Amino acid sequence: MVALWTPEARLRRWRDVELAALEGMVKVGIAPKEAHEVCRAKAGDFTAADVARIDEIEKVTKHDVIAFLTFMEERIGPQARWLHFGMTSSDVLDTSLGLILRDAADLLVAGVDRALAAIKAQAFAHKGTVMVGRSHGIHAEPMSFGHKLAIWFDELRRGRQRLLSAKASIAVGKVSGAVGTFAHLPPSVEAHACAALGLAPAPASSQIVQRDRHAEYFGALALVGASLEKFATEIRHLQRTEVREAEEPFTKGQKGSSAMPHKRNPVLSENLTGLARLLRGYAVSALEDVALWHERDISHSSVERVIGPDATVTLDFMLHRFAGLMEQLNVYPEAMQKNLDLLGGLVNSQRLLLELARLGLDRQAAYVIVQRAAMRFYEAGVPFQQALLEDAQLTAALPRAQIEACFTPGYHLRHVDDIFARVFGSAAKQ
Repeated sequence: MVALWTPEARLRRWRDVELAALEGMVKVGIAPKEAHEVCRAKAGDFTAADVARIDEIEKVTKHDVIAFLTFMEERIGPQARWLHFGMTSSDVLDTSLGLILRDAADLLVAGVDRALAAIKAQAFAHKGTVMVGRSHGIHAEPMSFGHKLAIWFDELRRGRQRLLSAKASIAVGKVSGAVGTFAHLPPSVEAHACAALGLAPAPASSQIVQRDRHAEYFGALALVGASLEKFATEIRHLQRTEVREAEEPFTKGQKGSSAMPHKRNPVLSENLTGLARLLRGYAVSALEDVALWHERDISHSSVERVIGPDATVTLDFMLHRFAGLMEQLNVYPEAMQKNLDLLGGLVNSQRLLLELARLGLDRQAAYVIVQRAAMRFYEAGVPFQQALLEDAQLTAALPRAQIEACFTPGYHLRHVDDIFARVFGSAAKQ
């Protein structure tokens, strides 16, 4: 990912755009065939020394594209005058940026695929691993850890689709001139150049490709980052000492604290949480770039020179960090069962409520009966099933055997295969 953003890589993109446009000019008879042949033969690659020379020229020109073209004239000779013919700087800059962001999206999708594979493997490994589900941070009802991970898989898969959609939106170029009117070059030149580069022509452009495309792109990155943050936050909660149902890998020789040798901190997840904040900031910056003056101003340029490499490299790093975390995640089913038992069976309260309603008892009256038994656990530590069996009003409505049947452990997981079939296409490990 970093290699996409080096000065040498940027110059190669500029060269490719200029040569593709010149080839289009030759095709329609604007430039001589010899010009393209000479320029293509002599354009060459770019080294650190070439970057330094162009930077030296730019100190005088105060304009990066002019410095680049001046260098190309030095390298190629007189035929270089046909490079950039009838074009404006943004024809080169925006088209090459489309190329870079397109290729960056491919790398990001590959990172998502690795993360999806890691989530899926853990989901199937723990499809039947029972844990307590929580709402408001409080025990709710039993679920499986695999179910939780299936939700993550489904969400990240949506993020993948957003990246592909954003890639399609950003993979456009323009060779339409100073204000997008094609005054000096016909649309066929743009069409040829974009096709040669693997881009679509922007249907209509001003001096620039419109920045709603870029805002969509960086918004898609931020959404993937937000999902990773959500997953990381859950891991952080599950790793808390009082919970310890799942834990990041802690490798040999790793240290958790300079002061406390016992510490095993969720540093990978905390790192992901912090980086997601940066991605949201980059997305806001991209949104601020949408509204420019008239056909273009330059206020977006400085922003994109920062957020382009930073956002793509950051998310690429996050995806591989998260995938590695999930591949080596420590899961503790015994702790999950221990925590599930903490409330003495209260997690089955809704099942009791529904049984009473099914027998014909008014729902609110049934709620009072079940809640009364539940509160005895909180107030006096009486196990829920015992409190229910000691409630004469309840036992008058519901036989002991039916009360006990409401505590069977498999009840809450009986549709996990249906959920997996919806998410993965099959409940069986593939």
